[in-house]
Amino acid sequence: MTLLGVGPGELALLGVAIVFAGALTGIFAGLLGIGGAAISVPVMYEAFRIIGVPDEVRMQLCVGTALALIVPTSIRSYFAHRAKGAVDQSLLRIWAVPIVLGVAAGAVIAYFASAGFFKLLFVVLATLMALKLIFGRENWQIAKDLPGKAGTSAAGFGIGIISALMGIGGGAYSTMFMTLYGRNIHQAVATSSGVGVLISVPGVIGYMIAGWPQQGLMPPLSVGYVSLLAAALFAPSSVLAAPYGARLAHSWPRRRLEIAFAVFLLVVSFRFLADLLGWF
Repeated sequence: MTLLGVGPGELALLGVAIVFAGALTGIFAGLLGIGGAAISVPVMYEAFRIIGVPDEVRMQLCVGTALALIVPTSIRSYFAHRAKGAVDQSLLRIWAVPIVLGVAAGAVIAYFASAGFFKLLFVVLATLMALKLIFGRENWQIAKDLPGKAGTSAAGFGIGIISALMGIGGGAYSTMFMTLYGRNIHQAVATSSGVGVLISVPGVIGYMIAGWPQQGLMPPLSVGYVSLLAAALFAPSSVLAAPYGARLAHSWPRRRLEIAFAVFLLVVSFRFLADLLGWF
């Protein structure tokens, strides 16, 4: 189906799906400290496929747009957690420069990488994230405190690169890093919402620049690898839902949701793997 051949009924269905996924993105952002790209990327991938976005740029467009979605969600989630006094501001100051540098490196990779690379990376990292959610335990620790400034900065750089290439806010990996080094889960989740702010803003700018040479293949109202239209549909519901997730993070047992989210990640990973292998 071409971009001009989308009927009103299909557009309405896509709009409902994107708004619903936006709400889930906001809930997960506040509850687990993640940006929700594991939800938004596969939903947008199918939406962009239906309206005829070419395969060679579709995954990059999903990742860039997912980063745009994280901007308002992470900011809202960050302020909600900061109001509870749970954010480690000193750690965010250490991470600020290396995370931004990592995001910049990820944007450079996005300029040269193929769609297959993005799909494979999503499959590998989403599967690892799912396995961590299923088999991981909050009491797993490497040490009782964070490594020195150099080690912590290196981790921030790595989180920045991975997040920029997956279109995530980095919360899943920064939360895992902090809990492995002795931080309690609530502080880790709260601080990770601030990590999302550090990643999303430079990430969006980087993907706009990286996708500019492919502008002719993008759907209307796009700037580089960022669809402003999809972001506009996602953003309101995700921003409104983020504070509810933050409240649940401080009062609700998370294990059942973690398992459900892990299963979702595995299903999405299989979807992209099947696409890579040509099964669909």
